[in-house]
Amino acid sequence: MLRHDLPASLVVFLVAVPLSLGIAVASGAPLAAGLIAAVVGGLVAGSLGGSAVQVSGPAAGLSLVVAEVVTTYGWRATCMITLMAGALQLLLGLFRVARAALAVSPAVVHGMLAGVGVVIALSQLHVVLGGSPQRSAIGNLIELPQQIIHNHSHAVFVGLLTIAVLVGWTRLPQRLRIIPAPLAALFVASATAGALDWDVTRVDLSQSLSEWATPIWPRGDWHGIVGAVLLVALLAGVESLLSSVATDKLHDGKRSDLDRELTAQGVANMVTGALGGLPIAGVIVRSTTNVRAGARSRWSTVMHGLWILVFAVCLGWTITLIPMEALAALLVFIGVQMVNLGHLRNLRGHGEIPIYVVTMAGVVLVGLAEGVLLGFGLAMLSALRRLTWITVRAKPEADGRWHVLIGGSLTFLGVPRLTSELRAVPAGAAVELDLNIDFMDNAAFEAIHTWRHDHERGGGTVDIDEIHDEWYAMAASGARMFPAKTPPRAPERWWLPWAHRRRGRPAPASPLVPAQHSPAEGSPAVHSSAEGSPAVPDLLAGAREFHRRTAPLVRPFLLAMARKQDPSHLFITCADSRVVPNLITASGPGDLFTVRNIGNLVPRLGAAPPDDSVAAAIEYATGALNIRTITVCGHSGCGAMATLLSGYEKATELPALSRWLHHGNHSLARFIATESDGVDDGPLDRLCRVNVIQQLENLRTYPQVDRLVRAGRLQLVGLYFDIGTARVHVLEQPPLTASPL
Repeated sequence: MLRHDLPASLVVFLVAVPLSLGIAVASGAPLAAGLIAAVVGGLVAGSLGGSAVQVSGPAAGLSLVVAEVVTTYGWRATCMITLMAGALQLLLGLFRVARAALAVSPAVVHGMLAGVGVVIALSQLHVVLGGSPQRSAIGNLIELPQQIIHNHSHAVFVGLLTIAVLVGWTRLPQRLRIIPAPLAALFVASATAGALDWDVTRVDLSQSLSEWATPIWPRGDWHGIVGAVLLVALLAGVESLLSSVATDKLHDGKRSDLDRELTAQGVANMVTGALGGLPIAGVIVRSTTNVRAGARSRWSTVMHGLWILVFAVCLGWTITLIPMEALAALLVFIGVQMVNLGHLRNLRGHGEIPIYVVTMAGVVLVGLAEGVLLGFGLAMLSALRRLTWITVRAKPEADGRWHVLIGGSLTFLGVPRLTSELRAVPAGAAVELDLNIDFMDNAAFEAIHTWRHDHERGGGTVDIDEIHDEWYAMAASGARMFPAKTPPRAPERWWLPWAHRRRGRPAPASPLVPAQHSPAEGSPAVHSSAEGSPAVPDLLAGAREFHRRTAPLVRPFLLAMARKQDPSHLFITCADSRVVPNLITASGPGDLFTVRNIGNLVPRLGAAPPDDSVAAAIEYATGALNIRTITVCGHSGCGAMATLLSGYEKATELPALSRWLHHGNHSLARFIATESDGVDDGPLDRLCRVNVIQQLENLRTYPQVDRLVRAGRLQLVGLYFDIGTARVHVLEQPPLTASPL
């Protein structure tokens, strides 16, 4: 592990030092505060955190709020606010509420970071030009033309040189990019300014160290102090947790424990506040660098903090060689990068770009807290709009029927529009009503149900098709709908034959005809002509029971398999009505690719009379579906085997059956040639077992099957279902014996 983490820690160390110094400048804090925060982020947050590879330290996203707090309360009071914010984070982590941070819209977070980036870039651009930043982004923008006119040339050259190195570094060969771009840019700018003796402002670390002192209690309105603590704690916590989630996508190791991560961030902020450092948060740029450098565990983060501590103690004097204009140019570059257009592409498909833009504009024009609140408010309004927005379309078809489509979330807020559209359907019309909804409250149900009742009383018909969940059917049956639609219980004794379930029980009502709205009231039952036929009542009753009880349970699985099947077994069994493959194997939808025929026969390749139905299934299963097992399942008392034993006497009037059973002659010959298998249940059932083994051998006549079996990629299995005892046996081959499962 160390051989991966050690080099990764060195790479992150080289990235973190210049970024920490730059963020300290942007925050209006002593430069030493940035290094302290970086050390504490590595040693404390790294060792205690819940993420294996996340790197914590001073974050650019917090620089605006820190700068405002420093301006209002002073630096030492800011350290106390950081300490209290850490205590709040620790408390939240202990109460295990970290997951709540994930409820913040990413559009708000990305918009906030983009706004912070714009503000940082505008303010530090003045430093690059040799001047001083204004108090607001608007002020910086207004003063920018004058600053450009009266710029200091050497300062501009240093800034442009720094940005040029940052931009061009990614285009260099990989072997030259071992040194991180920020460090290379500061080195080139510092060396050039020193060699050419340019008139630039150097970093004054002595003044920074003199300002390093213990925290003091902030003076001022306690409401503002509490607000500052909440703002630092929540912004740092949300950024850290979202960074943890994003970092998890970059590696295959253990996923983050968010509550532990929030607790560790709280402890780290208490420590950095006590030592006079900047607030700490998980930083995605350094975390990404850590992962890409090959880090495997938290030791990379811890060691990077140790290297920063060694640097600050032993080589801190080198910081005085860096021009302030170079640090400002680095911050301009970072600020521009924080406006990530890739996030806009991701948000566009969800219609959340307005939230992003409003948040960013609010941060730039008004302030960080105000911009976040504006974005969060717009996100809530957008969510409310989506929850109440419905689609209602009613139009006549060519055959005179009306097609009505209702989609979205049906609540009381959508009832006026819903009733208005339904009123357009003429009385007496045949209506096909499609409900593509994800929620329905009682007001919406009453509106639809009342309209349907009135329409059918007027001589019309309404055929309701619920495309996804059956909200209407469940509401009509009186099922519990709050706090969410409760899935129905698995139907009792669903496995019983229709005749047994029919005894003493009325057929279940159709979900398309509400129980409180009977046909006697003038509402004709759906498919009434089919229900009048004596041949199908059990089938239709079974379909209704499936819709009412089973369909809601299996719909999520079937929806995932709607476009593609991926079975693991080709299951070849008899067409006998007593054999139910999914019942005797406890399998579900998508497990078995099933072939059923009389006698569970597999015609040998090239056998006469020719039959391609089984061969086609084998070919498709092995060639297209890539199944891993072919199972042949026979059963006791098989009528096809009885016909073989009787010499086809029972098939004299069934010529097609007689021709088909010729494919079982090999089984009959094998039965005659083999001795008893030791199970004394009569010749018929012994032939049923012999037949299964013979069909497994017939499968080997197919070259694709034989090749896959020899390669170990396909397994052939023989099963025997004893109907009388309801036992499934695995048949070994050879010798032919049965072992109960």
